[in-house]
Amino acid sequence: MKIWGRDNSTNVRKVLWCAEELGLHYEHIPAGGSFGIVSTAEFQALNPNGLVPCMQDGSLVLWESNAIIRYLARQYGEGRFAPADARLWAAADKWMDWASLSFAVPFRDLFWNIVRRTAETRDEAAMLRGQEQCAALMAVADTALTERPWLSGDHLGIGDIPLGCIAYAWFNMPIERPSLPALEAWYDRLSQRKAYRKAVMTALT
Repeated sequence: MKIWGRDNSTNVRKVLWCAEELGLHYEHIPAGGSFGIVSTAEFQALNPNGLVPCMQDGSLVLWESNAIIRYLARQYGEGRFAPADARLWAAADKWMDWASLSFAVPFRDLFWNIVRRTAETRDEAAMLRGQEQCAALMAVADTALTERPWLSGDHLGIGDIPLGCIAYAWFNMPIERPSLPALEAWYDRLSQRKAYRKAVMTALT
C-alpha cells in the first residue's frame, strides 16, 4: 500500500490516521505543496485532479480522503471500524460528511488566516467569521458527545476521523474557544492514542 500526501494536510492526516488505527503497513510518499510530484504525468495517471491524498492498494487506486477511509474501514477494519449493521455504519458515516462539508469554508478561513498568512496579510473579517462558525459547529459535536463517548458510537470509528483532524488545529491555534466540556474530553481521549499522535499531531503549517 502507498499513500501520497504531505503530512500537514488535514485530508492526508485523515487517511494516515485511519491506516495507523488499523495497523496497516504502508509507504507514505510526501507529495503536494513544496514536495511537488502532483503535477507529474505519473501522479496524474493515478489522480487526474493532481491532489492529495491518493492511495494505491494493489491494483486499486483511490483519491478523495473520505472514500479512502471508507475503503480501508471496510477492507481491513471490521468490527468497530466497519460494523455489519448498516444503521451503525450510517450513524458514524454521517459525521464524516458533516465534518468535511460543513467545516470546509469556515475552517479554511480561520486556519489560513491564523496559520498560513502573516499578520499584515490576514483577512480579519473572514478569520473572525470562520472562528464563529467553527465554534457553532463544534457545539453541535459537543452536544452529540454528551450522549456517547465517540461520534461513531460506543467506540472510535470512521465518524471521528475527519473532525478529529480538524479538532487538532482547533485546540492548538492561538484563538479563543468556547467551553465545550464533552468535546474537550473527546479530544483528550484522541490525544492519548498512539495512532493519532503519530498521524495527526504534526506541526501546524
